[in-house]
Amino acid sequence: MQFLFDSLLELITQTSVNLPPDVRAVMAAMLEREEPGSKAEQAFKIIAGNVDMAYEEEGPICQDTGMPTFLIHTPVGVNQLEIARQARRAIAEATRLGKLRPNSVDSITGKNTGDNLGVETPIFHFEQWEGDEIEVRLILKGGGCENMNAQYSLPCELDHLGRADRDLEGVRKCILHAIWKAQGYGCAPGVVGVCIGSDRAHGYTLAKYQLFRPLDDVNPDPQLAALEARILEEANKLGIGPMGFGGRGTLMGCKITAANRLPASFFVSVAYECWAYRRLGVRLDPASGAILGWIYRDPERPVERMAKETGFPLSGREVILRTPLTEEAVRALRVGDVVLIQGEIFTGRDAVHAYLMKNAPPVDLNGAILYHCGPVMLKQGEEWIIKAAGPTTSSREEPYQADVIRRYGVRGVIGKGGMGARTAAAMKEFGAVYLHAIGGAAQFYARAVEKVLGVHLMEFGIPEAMWHLRVKDFLAIVTMDAHGNSLHAQLEEASGQALATLKGA
Repeated sequence: MQFLFDSLLELITQTSVNLPPDVRAVMAAMLEREEPGSKAEQAFKIIAGNVDMAYEEEGPICQDTGMPTFLIHTPVGVNQLEIARQARRAIAEATRLGKLRPNSVDSITGKNTGDNLGVETPIFHFEQWEGDEIEVRLILKGGGCENMNAQYSLPCELDHLGRADRDLEGVRKCILHAIWKAQGYGCAPGVVGVCIGSDRAHGYTLAKYQLFRPLDDVNPDPQLAALEARILEEANKLGIGPMGFGGRGTLMGCKITAANRLPASFFVSVAYECWAYRRLGVRLDPASGAILGWIYRDPERPVERMAKETGFPLSGREVILRTPLTEEAVRALRVGDVVLIQGEIFTGRDAVHAYLMKNAPPVDLNGAILYHCGPVMLKQGEEWIIKAAGPTTSSREEPYQADVIRRYGVRGVIGKGGMGARTAAAMKEFGAVYLHAIGGAAQFYARAVEKVLGVHLMEFGIPEAMWHLRVKDFLAIVTMDAHGNSLHAQLEEASGQALATLKGA
C-alpha cells in the first residue's frame, strides 16, 4: 500500500485544520440566532473567523489537537498491523509539521514524547467488515472537553433535577445534567454522544462512537430520535451559551445509542465534544492505500467562509491594557469589559503552576499576565514560530492560582471557563483580574502574538513550558474582576435555575 502514509497524513492534516461542513452549518445557524452585540455573538464571530483562518493557513483550529482516535474498518485479509504502523508514522510527521501539538505524556514520569506517540497513543479501534474498501475515521477530541465526559449509575440524585430513575426520563435528566456541568469548561456550544447501558468501559467507547455520526442524521430508533431532539431543544433553554457567556446556543447536537446491560447495572455514559468538532474520514483502496473518497466532506465543493467580515469588529469601547499591569488599572475593570492587551505576557499551564508552588519563577511576574495556554510551536533556525495559541481550561489551576497571585504579584490571568471561589477571593484581596479568551480560537490568538521572546522550563515539553510572548490587540473579556464579581458563578446559578424548570418537563 504505497500511498497509505500520504493518505493518512492528509486525513490527519485536514481533520486538524478543516471543520466539517455539517458542523459549520449548525454553528452558522447558531450565530444568526444570538442577540446582536451580545457577548455570545462576539464569541461566535471570533470562532467563525478562526475557522476560516485555520483552513486558509492550514493551521490547527484549536491548539489542543487532542488524543488522535482512529475507527478503522478493514476487509477480511487486510494487514491491520501495517495500517497502524503507517498511521503512527503519519501522526509523528503531522506533529513535526505543526498540524498536531505534541500531546502524548508518560503518565508515570510526566515526560512529553514530543511526537504524539507513546504507550496506547494514538488510539486504534479496528473492526473487520465485508466491504471492499478500507474506511478510516479520525476524531481529535481535546482535553478540555474530554474532562467534561460524565458517567451516571441509575438510579441517582442530580443537582436541580432530583432523582433519575432507570428509564428514558432518568436518562434525559442525566444528559441534561452533564451538559449543565460542562458550562464553559468544555468550550460550548458542544455535542454529546451518549450510550445507555453496556458496562462502564464499553459504554464510554460506544458514547464516543456516536460522535462519528453526522449532525444532520436521524436516529433509526424512533424513541431515541425523539429523545435526541428533546435534549437539543431543552439544552438550548439553559442559557449557558458559547464559552459560558450566556446566550441561546449551548448544544449543537445529541447522538444516542443503547446497548444491553447486566440487571444490576444501568449506566448512562456521556462523551462531551467541544465546538471544535474535528472529525473526518476517508475510504481507501486496500491494494494501494490511495484515497477513494472522503467522509463528512466533498473536496470538490468549495469551502465557504464562515465569517461575514474580515477580522473582529471593534466597538471603540474596548479597554487598552498595557503590561506590566498596575493595581489601579486592574481595579478599574468590571465584569463584561472587553480588553485589548498590549505588551509582554507569559504562558503557564499545569506543570508551571505546580513548579511555582515549590520554586521561584524564572521571570519577574510582578504585574504580569499569566496565560493558561499550551501553544503549538515550530522552531525555524534560532526563532520559535507560534502556530496556534488558544486558551486552556483554567479550572485545573484552581488549587494553585490564588497562591501564585499572592506570592508573585500576578495581576492578570487569561484562560477559559473561569475559576473558583479561592481564586476569586485572591483577586479581590490582591488586585487581579480574570480575562476570558475564546476557547479553541487558536489561529485568532496566534495572530495577536507579534513575537516569541523566549522560553523557560522547556524540560516540561512544548505545551507545558513557560513561553514569553509579545502580543498586540489580544482580545479578552473580563469575567472575574477585582471586586469579587464572577460571570461564571452568576451563569452557573442562573443556568441551574433553568435546569430545575426541566425537572418534571
